[in-house]
Amino acid sequence: MKAPTPHLYRSLPRHDSAAPSAVTIGNFDGVHRGHQAILTHLCAQAQAHALVPTVMTFLPHPRAFFAQRGQRPELIPTQISSLRNKVAALAAQGMRQIVIQRFDQRLADMSAEDFVRKLLVAGLNTRWLLVGEDFRFGHKRTGDIALLRRLGAECGYTVETLADVNDYHGQRISSSALRTALAVGDLARSVELLGRRYAISGHVIHGQKLGRDLGFPTLNMRVPNPCAARSGIYVVRVHGLAPAALPGVASLGVRPTITDHGALLLETHILDRSVAAYGKLVRVEFLEFLRDEESFPDLQTLTAAIRQDAQGARDYFASHGL
Repeated sequence: MKAPTPHLYRSLPRHDSAAPSAVTIGNFDGVHRGHQAILTHLCAQAQAHALVPTVMTFLPHPRAFFAQRGQRPELIPTQISSLRNKVAALAAQGMRQIVIQRFDQRLADMSAEDFVRKLLVAGLNTRWLLVGEDFRFGHKRTGDIALLRRLGAECGYTVETLADVNDYHGQRISSSALRTALAVGDLARSVELLGRRYAISGHVIHGQKLGRDLGFPTLNMRVPNPCAARSGIYVVRVHGLAPAALPGVASLGVRPTITDHGALLLETHILDRSVAAYGKLVRVEFLEFLRDEESFPDLQTLTAAIRQDAQGARDYFASHGL
């Protein structure tokens, strides 16, 4: 059953509602199993207290903002999810309000008390708030749980904290752990952390048509940048072009054989089938990492490698099914 479409807000206070909210705050990159535990608990409390389940997230990631401001691009965290994927995953977890809060200098300079009064209380009519035990906020991260509770007693909201969620091995489930797994192409570990397979969604865009000329037409999609997933060749499933998923092989990278200044792109070849896909919204699900991206000396060598990759994908599906 498809989740109801949530209300999206890019500024507060809300323009269309004064309904009291149950709120959690975070970046929620990936919406992994740790996030899912937070959101499940939030939904249960929202239902118990007749509140609207709400998440506040940030764009860009605060660490990315400070890295850019400090001219330290190497400190920008890679992205697990595009904004589209994140919103869809939050909606699937029952969020009915999603605040995409712009993280800029104004927000970075906002005092912790103003953050609570202007955004949580006046902005969302927060009555119940769920945060991690180490949650810090406001200018220079001066706000803490004690301040939230003091202001909650004054402003009429309850604060609850949630401990870290651990995996089957007793290790903390986190976006950082998920980024590490994706960076090395460990898709089995990413499934453990996500509770589902890693996927990238987006609209199919026009490319250079080179794949078609080589006999391997591709669906081209933009990806989160910088992308958390390792560049390389993957066995994939493609959703959104037929009633059932279609088998494919995909290249995530910058096409070094073709250009020395290419943008990061996901190029997916559907195996043994021609489909009309331009402009359509598709989801590419990553099943197995085959090899790293390479630069080949000529198009003939590149074509031979693509043919071998396609055969590797066929062998995967022959063994595992679709």
